[in-house]
Amino acid sequence: MTEENIVTASRDEAFMRLAMEQAKLAAAEGEVPVGAVVVKDGKVIAVGRNRRETGKNALAHAELEAIDGACRALGGWRLWQCDLYVTLEPCPMCTGAIINARIRRLVYGASDYKAGSCGSVVNLFDFPYNHKPETVAGCLGNECSAMLTVFFRSLRRQRKGKMESVNEM
Repeated sequence: MTEENIVTASRDEAFMRLAMEQAKLAAAEGEVPVGAVVVKDGKVIAVGRNRRETGKNALAHAELEAIDGACRALGGWRLWQCDLYVTLEPCPMCTGAIINARIRRLVYGASDYKAGSCGSVVNLFDFPYNHKPETVAGCLGNECSAMLTVFFRSLRRQRKGKMESVNEM
């Protein structure tokens, strides 16, 4: 591994940990723990977390919240200088938003074998759209996946009167 690759991997892990903090906030609110961070020039410009249940809104995905925040912060919809870090592989809707926002680079943690649209179920970036971001899969993937496993296990136990915290990992 080259020195540049080591630096990039380290930077990716640092930003993914910030996305994981957003995911933990979502879990604390009873949401599926998915978090996202948009970065430009090495600085976080927007964050997002899943809020579908609390917002009663099918569009309230972490990626969309982060992309919306980045557009507002930068004053435009073209995020071609931005990287998106998200704890779970984006769904078709979020993958479309990534394409439309011209996100330069996508880094995600856990694969989503039910709805992932960046390689697991389908890879929308393989289609002839006008933009294809660089994609890095599996950054802290085991940790991101474990967070989801703990959350869903807790939901099942909660139904039986037991609750386990995502923060106990």
